[in-house]
Amino acid sequence: MTNLESTVSTIAPIVDTLAPRFTRLSDEIWADPELRWEEHRSMERSIEAAEEYGARITRESGGVPTAFSAEWGSGKPVIGFLGEYDALASLSQAAHSTVREPDPDSDTDAGHGCGHNLLGAGSLLAAAATAKYLADAGLPGTVRYYGCPAEEIASGKTYMVLGGAFDDVDAAISNHPGDAMSADQWKSLAYTQVYFRFRGVAAHAGGAPQHGRSALDAAELMNVGVNFLREHMDDADRIHYAFTDAGGPSANVVQPTAELYYIVRSPTVSRMRLLYERVKKVARGAAMMTETEVEIDFEGAVAELLPNRTLEERMHSNVVELGGVPFDEADQEYGRKIAEGLPTGAEADTRRRLGLALDSPPYYDGVPPLVDPAHRFQTTGSTDVGDVSWVTPTVQIVAGTATLGTPPHSWQMVTQGKSPAAHKGMIHAAKAMAATALDLVVDPSLLQAARDEFKGIVSVTPYDRPIPEGTVPPPLRATYRPA
Repeated sequence: MTNLESTVSTIAPIVDTLAPRFTRLSDEIWADPELRWEEHRSMERSIEAAEEYGARITRESGGVPTAFSAEWGSGKPVIGFLGEYDALASLSQAAHSTVREPDPDSDTDAGHGCGHNLLGAGSLLAAAATAKYLADAGLPGTVRYYGCPAEEIASGKTYMVLGGAFDDVDAAISNHPGDAMSADQWKSLAYTQVYFRFRGVAAHAGGAPQHGRSALDAAELMNVGVNFLREHMDDADRIHYAFTDAGGPSANVVQPTAELYYIVRSPTVSRMRLLYERVKKVARGAAMMTETEVEIDFEGAVAELLPNRTLEERMHSNVVELGGVPFDEADQEYGRKIAEGLPTGAEADTRRRLGLALDSPPYYDGVPPLVDPAHRFQTTGSTDVGDVSWVTPTVQIVAGTATLGTPPHSWQMVTQGKSPAAHKGMIHAAKAMAATALDLVVDPSLLQAARDEFKGIVSVTPYDRPIPEGTVPPPLRATYRPA
């Protein structure tokens, strides 16, 4: 193998050369804010960009309709890059703005509240740059980018894992937009998402209420019951819901239908299952009380993230060599305007976490130290990267694309997603990802160490698959309704 003095200095110029095309891709994905399982336009735009750089395309990766893989090279090792491109409902937002206003050019109400336009384009940029270096240097190895749908509360990668998409991958690399570039791996929560559909009997609410059985009453009673359940669950557990059918607009009709969409989270798959069973009991109790029927329709689930310290340390060393994201004063001035509208205390909390002065610039241009694994931060969010991390060693970098304290799933996160600052963070993260991938190719001992660490863990604690074998992705089910 070629011994490189620095994979960072080797790969960074290639990333810079390719960056304009993938910056444009991030803006194109931003303009196509499609919800889970419906990301056809964003998928096609990503495929077009990959094909421009000679990738071989496989559609429906893992049997998922809006997933694909783009592959370069051949042989071992197989290095996978994970990308995403789905958006969130009700977050349409004008780009690079400082006030809440819908995107005037969008044909949906959705927006990239977690920066998945940057995530997908950034990972594809890193993959294309790595593949170009290997081809130019005549080095063996397969580089594979995965376009992954439905991460936002739908577990796209979990279904891809179930379909065998990652079975031959030796290591996987990903990124996620955030407010400080860091190789730290946080602990995430396992979760399940499920529909509770109540069916009752319609009747005249005024003239003959005794003949009705209210599905809406059942749904509301379920929510009341789960609220009491929250008093008796672990501090890290989370339960959320949305009404997807409130029975209709007529108050003088006993509502014959009602539907709730629930998410149940806990630190491990096994604990999540226990909490989920308790939630189901509450739903059945609500149906009994109202003499209605309840149908429980499982949509998907994800496992908690399994960090890989070997890959984390190598990624961190590459980030240190790169240095912080090169934000300029124009970025910081825009950031100060964004910061004025952030929730009270959000900036200060983030600065305290990073050990920064309270008057530090809104866009963080430093590199935080790696946290001791014994003190990993337990985030109460979830990611389907977790399931990939249980089938192959995985590392994920946080890309510094937003101001300190910018909450995910907020209009402020969306509006920054097409800004010059966000593009700089995306490109910087791509350099760290590509350098780490190149490390794995040219240094077989690094890959072996990462795999040895991974095997040592899963031999004791095997992957607890959160989706039952044989479960098909929601868009392939007869009961599926687009979001």
